[in-house]
Amino acid sequence: MKPENISIILVEPQGPINIGSVCRTMMNFGFTQLRLVNPTKHYKSLLAKKMALSAFTILENAAIFDDLSSALSDIQIAFGTTRRFGKYRKNFFTPSGAAEKLGQTNDETSCALVLGPEDTGLETKDLDLCQSFITIPTHDSYPSMNLSHALAVLLYEISLKSDKGKKFFDPQPKKLAAGDEIEHMFAHMKESLVQIDFLDKKNPDHLLRTFRRLFGAAGLTSRDVRIIRGMMSRIDWTEKQRRKYSNVHNG
Repeated sequence: MKPENISIILVEPQGPINIGSVCRTMMNFGFTQLRLVNPTKHYKSLLAKKMALSAFTILENAAIFDDLSSALSDIQIAFGTTRRFGKYRKNFFTPSGAAEKLGQTNDETSCALVLGPEDTGLETKDLDLCQSFITIPTHDSYPSMNLSHALAVLLYEISLKSDKGKKFFDPQPKKLAAGDEIEHMFAHMKESLVQIDFLDKKNPDHLLRTFRRLFGAAGLTSRDVRIIRGMMSRIDWTEKQRRKYSNVHNG
């Protein structure tokens, strides 16, 4: 799915600040196709320009329509956003699910995300023109979202499933050290720390259990174990030299 094939349609947007914010959000994610249906007459005002900043060109190039039917005339797949559920409003997509469906379309398919007025949202007659519905699972005590905030959630999910999102990878789960590696490490640690009197010789396991919890929570790899054992070996060597030096002077 190419960003240029996805239009953002605002139906009767009322505030120039919100319109400017929408433009900025669109540019954040690389989308440029904006359509406005019967917008406020001040939609290109200084307030909109201040909010849009360098994304104001999106607003200057926006297509203006008298009604949603005209705005959707060349659109093949339209997603209407709504929080209202009812008899004729079923099969809602989450933002992630909608992004998945968009990702399955070919590069030539024209799509649209349709957002309604700030105070009322899309009416039933508008949703009738959309093939699918999207809802953002906001909290029931305050479900309404600002236009640009709602759009940011939608475009984030779309970008995440696009070729752009494939350039980024979450950290892969690391391969943890085997149990015997860990136990040999703790045995080495116990011996080394007892030798330098860090652990109580009569009850070394008391404090050693703290190390077990710390390293257990960290999830050590084989490399981590080798580094820790290397540090213990250095402690062993240093303590051996210290005792040798001490014996020479004491003698």
